[in-house]
Amino acid sequence: MPIVDPRTGEPLTSDSNAETTAAAAQGAEQSRDDLIIDVDRSNIQQLLETSMQVPVLLDCWAPWCEPCKNLMPVLEKLTQEYNGAFLLAKLNIDDNQDIAGQLGVRSVPDVKLISQGGLVDQFQGALPEKQIREWLGQYFPAPEAAQMSPEEEAAAALETGDIATARRIYEELVQQWPDHAPYQVELARTLVAAGEAAEARALLDGLPPEERDAPAARGVRASIEFGEEAPTAEELAALEGRDDSEAKYRRALRQVADGQYEAGLEALLALMKQDRTYGDDAARKTLLRVFDALGADHPLTVTYRRKLFAQLY
Repeated sequence: MPIVDPRTGEPLTSDSNAETTAAAAQGAEQSRDDLIIDVDRSNIQQLLETSMQVPVLLDCWAPWCEPCKNLMPVLEKLTQEYNGAFLLAKLNIDDNQDIAGQLGVRSVPDVKLISQGGLVDQFQGALPEKQIREWLGQYFPAPEAAQMSPEEEAAAALETGDIATARRIYEELVQQWPDHAPYQVELARTLVAAGEAAEARALLDGLPPEERDAPAARGVRASIEFGEEAPTAEELAALEGRDDSEAKYRRALRQVADGQYEAGLEALLALMKQDRTYGDDAARKTLLRVFDALGADHPLTVTYRRKLFAQLY
């Protein structure tokens, strides 16, 4: 007997006349057993009936699938965090090939959002946590006690100068999602912060061409180059007392390389205004490279792009 869509009575997947069992409630904190269930022929119809009351996230997986093993803990974490906004149902496609076939599962992981007995949306592949949060955000309000994603934890660690923690997080993310290039770019960024520019460059060189030439990777390369171009402490000391364009430019490079971006940008902008001809317009070209290194959305990029435009026009 076919599984039917509770709204229409039309066949949906494979089995029977199960009664409505909408049990997952919202409000009070739910236990893991309330929110996460295994699904098979014995309860797939009940699952669809339950979706009339509470949306269901159906995770189609297989024991041999390594990406599935990475994805499942993320889905379980988010299910607990959303605390009853949806259920997580896990379908082993090896043990339930008939259901998987009728659901149109062609590869795993395959995650489907079911509500009111019907398919709302789906995604394939082991997406990183940040992307899954964004996907869920289209359908559910953000949970009140939302935890930081690994990416946010790494960014916070870098902000406080805890480079070792940021590096550990990104190394774990790269290991779990080796094909997700943004994690490799961010790991390269932490390596630059740790003073390991050669290792960072090698990591970037190994990216696919389209990722290697994308703005994020170009920005990290710019950071590496600033570190290589900036004067050493001895060279900086030799510039003491000098106020010519070369000295101003070299000091600005050192500021940028040391992460003193605002001071460096201000110095480059001032040099550009005073001596546009220095180094074949080096100050303006370097400003653009710093924007690349910071990223288009960085507040300093936005501010100094505006200042640069005003000075040019």
